[in-house]
Amino acid sequence: MPLTGKQRAALLLTSLDAATAAELLKGIDPKTVQELAVELSYLDAAGQRSDRQTADVARQFCKSLQRETGFSFKTFLKEMLRNTVGEEQARRIQQEIQDLLERRDPFMSIRSADVQSLKTVLETEHPQAIAVVLSELPARRGSEVLGQLGEDVRVSVISRMTSVSSVTPEAKLRIAQMVRTRLEAAGSQGGGALQVRPEQALRKVAVIVRNLDKEVRDGVLEAIGQKDQEAAENIANLMVMWEDLPMVGDRSLQQALRGLDERQLALALHEAPEDAAAKIKSNISERAAAMVAEEAALMSAPKKEDVRAAREKIVTAMRELNRKGELTFEEE
Repeated sequence: MPLTGKQRAALLLTSLDAATAAELLKGIDPKTVQELAVELSYLDAAGQRSDRQTADVARQFCKSLQRETGFSFKTFLKEMLRNTVGEEQARRIQQEIQDLLERRDPFMSIRSADVQSLKTVLETEHPQAIAVVLSELPARRGSEVLGQLGEDVRVSVISRMTSVSSVTPEAKLRIAQMVRTRLEAAGSQGGGALQVRPEQALRKVAVIVRNLDKEVRDGVLEAIGQKDQEAAENIANLMVMWEDLPMVGDRSLQQALRGLDERQLALALHEAPEDAAAKIKSNISERAAAMVAEEAALMSAPKKEDVRAAREKIVTAMRELNRKGELTFEEE
């Protein structure tokens, strides 16, 4: 996602020490300082701030940038605000920053809560509230929490996650506030976009279900199918997609690729993303790779539907392995 002007300015400040940054901000409207601090806090809390980004931004202003490896974001922000607007106003701004961050992304702190604390807090909540929270967690974390809930609750939650996009932003905000309060009361440390497109929500549900143990996963899909067969089929298909191929374990992928001839592989690799192409080439023999390259060289402009069909054969094979519980993933 492209950085905004304020985010780039905020990242530039992080390449400086707190005193120098404060000197640069002297005379600037306190509201502007606060806006920059909000952007710093958001980028850091959302995991969107990286050393590489900071260096790239700084290089536009300075050709010889020496980055500090021991950078502490919280200390930097505190010192920058204190040296710019004073101790009392710095505390007020930091509180306002926290409030603004919670309004921008009310689930941010919840994502950092440990699985056991989330399970304890959520297991007594309504399935709709649980569905909303799990839809805002990373897929693997959502799977871990879901796997610790009771079977009846799991089925109800998964069913509701398929339509979580219909929940209003106001309702999501109230749910996030309630869960944060309970996590804080339980001594847990914890802070999604409020709008989730239906296909994104269903894909997230599918990945969460995929990460469950096969027995639990099959039970969940069967229960969903009894209520909504179409939803169960969609979830089963969305568990494994072409974009997942780079993460599939080597042995699993080798099984999926068996039976495909060189032309089909060449079609599947036509204009494929680099990571997917590299993954396939590393899981076929050198002789097969050479034959695939020869087939590709003979192709002028293959039809899009032929490319899709070739890729779908690979995906279908991976889905069949997943159905049997034999598809493994190297990372999520």
